[in-house]
Amino acid sequence: MNKTIRRASVFCLLMVLALLVRATWVQGYQAKALADDEHNRRNTIAQYAHPLGDIIVAGSPVTGSKGTSGGDLRYKRTYTQGELYAAVTGYSSQAYGATQLEGIYSDVLDGTDDRLKNPADLLTGKQATPGNVLTTIDPGVQKAAYEALGDDKGAAVAIDPKTGRILGMVSTPSYDPSTISGTNDGDAWKKLLDDKEKPLVNRALRQPLAPGSTFKLVVAAAALENGLYGSVDEATDSPDPYTLPGTRTVLRNENASAPCENATLRTALRYSCNNVFAKVAADLGQDKVKKMADAFGFDTKKLDVPVRAAESVYPTGMDKAQTALTGIGQFEVTATPLQMAMVTAALANGGELAAPHMVSSVTDGDGSPLEETGDGESERVVEEKTAEQLRSAMVTVVEEGTGTNAKIAGAEVGGKTGTAQNGVDNSNTPYAWFTSYAKDDSSGKEVAVAVIVEDSGSARSEVSGNGLAAPIAQKMMKAALER
Repeated sequence: MNKTIRRASVFCLLMVLALLVRATWVQGYQAKALADDEHNRRNTIAQYAHPLGDIIVAGSPVTGSKGTSGGDLRYKRTYTQGELYAAVTGYSSQAYGATQLEGIYSDVLDGTDDRLKNPADLLTGKQATPGNVLTTIDPGVQKAAYEALGDDKGAAVAIDPKTGRILGMVSTPSYDPSTISGTNDGDAWKKLLDDKEKPLVNRALRQPLAPGSTFKLVVAAAALENGLYGSVDEATDSPDPYTLPGTRTVLRNENASAPCENATLRTALRYSCNNVFAKVAADLGQDKVKKMADAFGFDTKKLDVPVRAAESVYPTGMDKAQTALTGIGQFEVTATPLQMAMVTAALANGGELAAPHMVSSVTDGDGSPLEETGDGESERVVEEKTAEQLRSAMVTVVEEGTGTNAKIAGAEVGGKTGTAQNGVDNSNTPYAWFTSYAKDDSSGKEVAVAVIVEDSGSARSEVSGNGLAAPIAQKMMKAALER
């Protein structure tokens, strides 16, 4: 064999060895990564090769599947009353992926979760019968919230204070996930993306905004817990109007005739006195107010219900004037409706906050549990005496103060209104808030809710928590007590 042939042979041998090494590497080490790659169409084909499992509300599926005509994806997702439940289910789209419960439990719903497989399936890679996701949502509460919000832009959340079960969660304007579940829904998808009202955003969980005067409940709790005042009926040291510390800025009350000078916390909540809570926050200092806010759930980066909620924020690094403004839920304080419902739920539950959640269990196709999420553990936020006093003051708000539209005959109802500034120098329409709880002693049922109306189309002068948000909360609470 001459020298040229020998070199060519060695080169070819090395090339073959390189190919063998590469093939071994791909099959042995990169197989899973390639199989799981989002651009691997085989995964999508397998996912939609059969009907998906369902998301269940009160024993009935609010999702389904139907056969497609043509193409390599045999089934696509359908939704029962899609707009009503979109904030709960999210969407499962052949073209645009999956969100919320559809995304979190996609492996269960499409049958690829290993917990669904028997040993033989695990060895062969065979896809198992899909499982189901059972929610804590109450259809009556959900419907009441959705219908009450109507054409308003906003959101609402209802929680069972004792268990943390989310009974209702609505975001409006909503959308029908069925319109984007296929492969040829580009026009519908673009319309949703271009909509300035952002219907794809879950406002109940993912859009923290200034909570306004609803945050005064947190400040009042901090005042009692830190001994600044001994009870909700002790007079405060609160000049009216109040000048923000270190400035010439005068903070006035919405109702100039309200008895807010040196008012008790009860009276200050009843009339929503800005001067009282701004001064309380300044007197306590940002560290104590922040500690109280964080105990209620603010500044929690990983609040999963199981959908990840956006972080509600109590700011730091403030001067005394800025700290005073946080006392009325302004400056850089932000909160989601879920967060404000958690505040009220903790007070309704004697000062203990039960972990909020909207999935009760995950099952296989036969209904056997794969995952029992159950009711979350409770953490004490404030002493029972503090919670009792604040509930009493919240009842005064509903019975005699700014929250009268939340009354329910035969039930104990307590609440707090809020009107939060929106835009530079409050140039945009303010947000209307209401957070509350209701208890029916005869049945033992109770509920905590939070509602925000970002825009109702009402004139600026007509925007108030009692006028816009409280009637929505009232309908939700009534539905919860009647469930």
